[in-house]
Amino acid sequence: MIAIVQLTLTDLGLAALLVLANAAVDLILRLGLGRRLLLAAVRAAVQLALLGWVLGLVFETEGPGAVLLVTLVMATVAGVEAVRRGSRRVPGVFAASIGVMLVSSFAVTSYGLLVVLDIPGPWYTPQYAVPLLGMVLGNALNGISLGLDAALEGFDEDRARVELLLAHGATRRQAAAPVLRRAARRGMIPILNAMIAVGVISVPGMMTGQLLAGEDPGTAARYQLFILFAIAGAVALGTVGVILAAERLVFDERDRLRVDRIRRVDS
Repeated sequence: MIAIVQLTLTDLGLAALLVLANAAVDLILRLGLGRRLLLAAVRAAVQLALLGWVLGLVFETEGPGAVLLVTLVMATVAGVEAVRRGSRRVPGVFAASIGVMLVSSFAVTSYGLLVVLDIPGPWYTPQYAVPLLGMVLGNALNGISLGLDAALEGFDEDRARVELLLAHGATRRQAAAPVLRRAARRGMIPILNAMIAVGVISVPGMMTGQLLAGEDPGTAARYQLFILFAIAGAVALGTVGVILAAERLVFDERDRLRVDRIRRVDS
């Protein structure tokens, strides 16, 4: 078997030339994205270096405390980012997004660790828990963000239709159903597209990493399929949870649609 190639700082510097090439293209075409591209590259480098340092500490600890802390921090950041990506906000949406992100990701990760993988150790074994949680969160973030934005957009722009249904005797849930269905579909589209394309158009990240690490291709494929199914479950739970939370936030205790609570923000 071919030995694993270790990347040095020099190697990463050579890889960074590809980002500089993108910045040069941006400068030539005057796209106005060069500064953002370079800042994103620096941010990614700093964040990954910090992650590597933190995970080194977590892997050396015993007990669930460190893993639970990492879970809370990652879910909080993901929940905030899911709201920030949208074009509309409503009071209480940050807390709702963080709560949904935490519950959906933790539930799916726990199921994967304890039921599917049946790992040889406690559920908080960092080697398994942290990478799985990170992949679930990163992909659930996209679906939750799209679903939340679609729900708030739907209530804002379809106010007349929702209020007409309410005036004709529909319950809050019945009047909101068309908006919620559209929002759920939008949130699920990315993972559906990913599952359709996997293995034919793209080689996913986890499988690529395992192959580069020298893992058997068959084993790598099975792990990747497990990850895709876990992500699909987290996206479904998270999207449904966040659009139901959005529904509660835009209706008052008398089941009146309060679009005045919805505030548009710059994307």
